[in-house]
Amino acid sequence: MTPKRIEHFLTVLARELRRPARAYVTGAAAAALWGRVRPSVDVDLGIELASRSADRGGEWQVVETAVERTTRLTGIPANVAEDIDRWGMITLLDYQRTSRRYRRFQRLDVRLLHPANWSIGKLTRYLDSDIRDVTAVFRSKNVSAATAARTWGRALRASPASTTQLQFRRNVEHFFTHHGRPIWGREFEPAGAIRAFERAAAIRRVSARRAT
Repeated sequence: MTPKRIEHFLTVLARELRRPARAYVTGAAAAALWGRVRPSVDVDLGIELASRSADRGGEWQVVETAVERTTRLTGIPANVAEDIDRWGMITLLDYQRTSRRYRRFQRLDVRLLHPANWSIGKLTRYLDSDIRDVTAVFRSKNVSAATAARTWGRALRASPASTTQLQFRRNVEHFFTHHGRPIWGREFEPAGAIRAFERAAAIRRVSARRAT
């Protein structure tokens, strides 16, 4: 998915919506707009209409119709939700507040998630393609290890209890251990980043003596 194709999709979507709205782009599409281009067949985004009424179902039907027509006209499928935080078991935290404006397409205000918030979904799924995306975006956007550790820890702490939490923690530890130095240099210490992550997540380590 190239930036040109994504912008074409957003241009058509703005025209089809015909009303003020805000879009939060995430997933591989956000990475592409940051300059990380890899094969991707769809666009992931959240949409908030500027004006809201008591008829929430009717409002969302407007969005659904616009997305359906846009997909038909562009040939680009899309995954769209009112709140993309509900897509995963690990919260994206305050992704609306920390998002950054990309540009306006008519009355559609398009924003990209902050790279650290965006990476939460990538660390949750943790496929090889997700690891490559995070590595490339963190390098290009100069995301510090401290920011990543703090954001991932806060996300884990704020998420509802689930078995996904343990897997997310393991993914974070693996990422810092095996992919940290290619991003932050040979002086990067994975153990320190993991401790910062654990502090933000309020994880208390059990000593070997107490465990026995």
